[in-house]
Amino acid sequence: MAARLTAVAEEEDAAVLRFPKEFDNAETLTISEVLKILENRKEQADKTDSVQKLNEVFVKTLEHCKTFNGFGDNKEKIHAVRRMLQTKKLHKFELAQLANLKPETAEEARTFIPSLENNFQDEELTEILNAMRSL
Repeated sequence: MAARLTAVAEEEDAAVLRFPKEFDNAETLTISEVLKILENRKEQADKTDSVQKLNEVFVKTLEHCKTFNGFGDNKEKIHAVRRMLQTKKLHKFELAQLANLKPETAEEARTFIPSLENNFQDEELTEILNAMRSL
C-alpha cells in the first residue's frame, strides 16, 4: 500500500506539470468562471422554488468564489483574460493559476507556479502579466 502511494505521489507533480491521466481531457476553470457557473445554478434553483435546498458544500464553494473572484461581474473581462492567456504557450493549469492568483511580478509568478521557471524569460512573463492587468 505504501509503495503504491509513493508511486502515485511521484507521478503527480504540478510543479513540473505532471497530472493524473484523468486530467488529460479536463478543462481548467478560473475562480471567476466557476463563480458564474455556480451563480447560474443558484439562480435556476431560486426560479424553480425547488424544495431541494442547495447543499452546504455548494454554498461554501459559492462564498469562496465570491471572496476570491479576481474579475468582478465583468463577463467580457473574464473571457478576454482567458482568450489572451490562451494565445501564450501556457499549460492549461498555468493559465488558470495565473488568472486566479494574478501575480504582480515574474518572480512572484514563478514562486506561485514553479512550472513557469523553465518556460518563460522574465520579459515574456512580465509581458503576459502586464497584458492581463491591462484588460
